Amino acid sequence: MCDLWQNTTDKTVPVGAIVEQIDHALGQAKQQFGSLAKFHQIKLYNAGSFFDAQAIPPAEDTKIAKRLAKFERVIVECHPALISERCLQFNEALDGKLEVALGLETVHRESLAKLNKRVTLEEFQAAASLLTKNKIDLRSFVLLQPPFIPEEESVEWAKRSVEFSRRCGASVTCVIPTRTGNGALDTLAKAGQFTEPTLDQLEAVMDASIGNSDHRVFADLWDLERFSRCPKCFESRKLRLSEQNDTQRVLKTVACSSCR
Repeated sequence: MCDLWQNTTDKTVPVGAIVEQIDHALGQAKQQFGSLAKFHQIKLYNAGSFFDAQAIPPAEDTKIAKRLAKFERVIVECHPALISERCLQFNEALDGKLEVALGLETVHRESLAKLNKRVTLEEFQAAASLLTKNKIDLRSFVLLQPPFIPEEESVEWAKRSVEFSRRCGASVTCVIPTRTGNGALDTLAKAGQFTEPTLDQLEAVMDASIGNSDHRVFADLWDLERFSRCPKCFESRKLRLSEQNDTQRVLKTVACSSCR
């Protein structure tokens, strides 16, 4: 469903490795742009859970926080089950605002269970509550048309998932079209048990979901062309979604004589 698994490691990284990576990335950015002054926020996505002790040693947290002192917002990703005291302590160590991204995926209980996320909606809600009660911002990820949801119901379930995310206190929800490429979904696709969503479906979810002043909804535009069935209008529709991401307003639908 995403390709971050390709960048994972089976071993815990040694103490100092994460800080070294951050220093390297910041150094590269400074070399490219001359200064970091115009950068106000930073994302640390580690192809896993930031608060997983086997992924990032807890002893690194204070040093990491010091490296990020210049940023107004720090965004990390984590599994809901790992939102605990360590997260709260990291928040206290930061000078800026902490935002934690959690994978909600879907509120379709059967699909969620079969995705093997090892999290229930109630557990997601509990993690979200702990974050919001401690004034830590929440963003979530919602999948459009994950397996085990009928294709004709997938838009409705994605809309419900976005709404559940909002009710849990998320200030940002990212809608991600589910795609093959990780092996498991390819096998399901060959067996006729999974099909990738279309650009039409993504537009339908976005048009129904944006517009709340306290909750932004973003369409994931990565590799978007694979979901398009019409090359003639694709670029215009991609631009429309990009502008909707920026403005959070529903824009006029793109007319196309070839497919609409």
